[in-house]
Amino acid sequence: MSALGRTWLAFLLLTPAWLAAAPLRGRVFDALTGEPLAMAEVRSEAASARTDAQGRFTIQLGEPARLRATLVGYRPVAVDAQPGVEIEIALQPDTLRRSDSVSVSAGPFSGEQEVSVALAGNELRNLASVLADDPLRAVQSMPGVAGNDDFRAQFSVRGAGFQRVGVYLDGILIHAPFHTVQGEPTSASLSIIQGELLESANVHVGPLPARYADRTAGALDFRSREGDARRRSARITASASNAGASAEGPLGRNLTWLAAVRKSYLQYIINRTASDEPSLGFSFWDGQGKLAWTPTAAHQVSLTLINGNSGLDRDPTKVNLGVNAIADSSYRYTLAYLGWRYTRSGLLFTQRLGWLDEAFQNDNRNALRLQQGAYREYIWNGDGSRLWNPRLVTEFGWSVRELRDRAYADRVVTGPTPILRIDDYRGSGTRSGVYAQQSVNLTASLQLRFGGRRDYHSANGRGAWLGNAGLTGRAWRGARWHAAWSQTAQYPELLQLFSHAGRRTLEPQRAAQTQLGLEQALGERSRVRLELYNRQDRQLLFQPFGEPRALPNNRFYLPPLITPWQNSSRGYSRGGQVFFQRRAANGVTGWVSYVYNRARLRDQFLSNVILYDADSEAHHLFQLYASQRLRATVNLSAKWVYGSGMPIPGFYQQRGPHRQTDVFLSAQRNLLRLPAYQRTDVRVNKSFVRKRYQFTLFAEVINLTNRNNLRFDDYGNIDPRTGRARLFLKRTFPILPSAGIVFDF
Repeated sequence: MSALGRTWLAFLLLTPAWLAAAPLRGRVFDALTGEPLAMAEVRSEAASARTDAQGRFTIQLGEPARLRATLVGYRPVAVDAQPGVEIEIALQPDTLRRSDSVSVSAGPFSGEQEVSVALAGNELRNLASVLADDPLRAVQSMPGVAGNDDFRAQFSVRGAGFQRVGVYLDGILIHAPFHTVQGEPTSASLSIIQGELLESANVHVGPLPARYADRTAGALDFRSREGDARRRSARITASASNAGASAEGPLGRNLTWLAAVRKSYLQYIINRTASDEPSLGFSFWDGQGKLAWTPTAAHQVSLTLINGNSGLDRDPTKVNLGVNAIADSSYRYTLAYLGWRYTRSGLLFTQRLGWLDEAFQNDNRNALRLQQGAYREYIWNGDGSRLWNPRLVTEFGWSVRELRDRAYADRVVTGPTPILRIDDYRGSGTRSGVYAQQSVNLTASLQLRFGGRRDYHSANGRGAWLGNAGLTGRAWRGARWHAAWSQTAQYPELLQLFSHAGRRTLEPQRAAQTQLGLEQALGERSRVRLELYNRQDRQLLFQPFGEPRALPNNRFYLPPLITPWQNSSRGYSRGGQVFFQRRAANGVTGWVSYVYNRARLRDQFLSNVILYDADSEAHHLFQLYASQRLRATVNLSAKWVYGSGMPIPGFYQQRGPHRQTDVFLSAQRNLLRLPAYQRTDVRVNKSFVRKRYQFTLFAEVINLTNRNNLRFDDYGNIDPRTGRARLFLKRTFPILPSAGIVFDF
């Protein structure tokens, strides 16, 4: 056959496919905000395309095909498409969102109240740190939240420590959700809650809504997500500290499941950062899961389970430990709860039944038990809201928690009795509360909110009536103002009521918070918020005789082993916060914030002690977070934090150049402070897309400038003649590169 004939034959053979091919047009958008996604890749077996700035793409299809849409920071999505039919593809952010939802919210800040700030989209993963992959580490970077100890997941808000902040999961107040060494207040910690379980995180640092009024400073509200109702998927993760796997999908009609497990190899971090204890071995594992059944549109039943174990093993170096030092420890944590949600026109009602169980033990080098304890809760709570009309909403709820706690602590001493029991208690009580809150739209631009709460604790027989109110209005175009006030009461822990240092007559701690704020929208995706606040604290729990201090006439007070808890402290926290935030699926997203805070206390039993700075007070706090997608498969993010050094708790003063050795007891409290905390982290996420799976590589440098940040660990022996003391300050993370990887199937 001639060349011309072969050309015509090829043309005739290819013409049917060429004529059948048709352009398929579509749009890719963020399922959370509805914002178009640029640079997303849409691929079929035979062709591929990239979305433009408006999220639109065109791809040639000759027959029905399955399209796969991918973008760094988002879960890949596969959809079926027909030639010539326009489609829309909603991509879910990598974490903190329900994987089966395709609804669009009212905007990037729609999940927040005027006194709260939320994490959204990929902010959780980029801020959680590759090293620890901990959602509480991400919360530490949020505006108004201070976390100046790299080893600990706990944080402070507006000069109040973590013990005054409530952590809630689906409305349930969680007691101690940490992998840590129980009984060691300065030990490192990591959250038991995995980010794979979460849908959203909202931090309240101002006046608290009525449902969170059983904490006096702040509340962190985690909401869990459900498994994918459309298809099964799996994820494998590995970071510098742990490895894990998760899976989800449908399970029969109207039933979904989600499960995740995680195992640590935390020794790498400790060996890299704790040079003074190179053989310290701390490890953990945890698992979590959720079943959700939706038999009708009005009803949903769910079951959630979290279980974890952690332990410390110093066996290789136990010969160097003292007889009262912890050589081995173990901690077990279990939380399970059953939820029921009912919805109908204008009504939302939720009930939860839960069970929480904790147990720990600490042994010394000779396998003698130093501490052992167990904590348990039985939980029943409910929340509801009724929309009477577009201007009138009623919220209500209750909580009943049956609490049980028991523990003992021994100390090895010399003498006829080698073991001295310094504490031994067992106690129980019922903690209950009920609240109601009314919201009224007075005009189209003015909303009033008011409510009340009643709480009671059977262990000390104390009740509390609490109130809250708020007013929100429009100032000018794009600007809204708010004024809020709330009262809160936080009851003592059972150990503070029943231990040797406790007493049954302790009162609940109380706080009254007031806040004024103004928020200006700068377009649809940016805002500036200014807040001024005042918190009045009273009846705070403190052990006024539990710290050594200087007395008049060159005398010194050294405390006994047991000192009583008292409702003896009162004070205030005052300041202001300003932050700018941009939240967008394209371009730069993040925030920059500044907080000025003065938190001061006075103790009624220490009459010669003037007003002193609170233990968690940082005068100045700067935070910067920025993230941008550079290419379809590459995302760059950076975080910078600067905070004034927090006080070294206790009665100390410095009389020389050396911060740790030239230290003497003082008559005034919290005179010494740690150096200012500063840390810069940089992170790169790189995705690799394959036909049936996608994997993302995370590379991060922690403390890029190698800042010498310090934490207070303990104080050593005190000379009773001169009052000289030795403080033990330890360096936190040096410059520390880290990497992790995630496989999505």
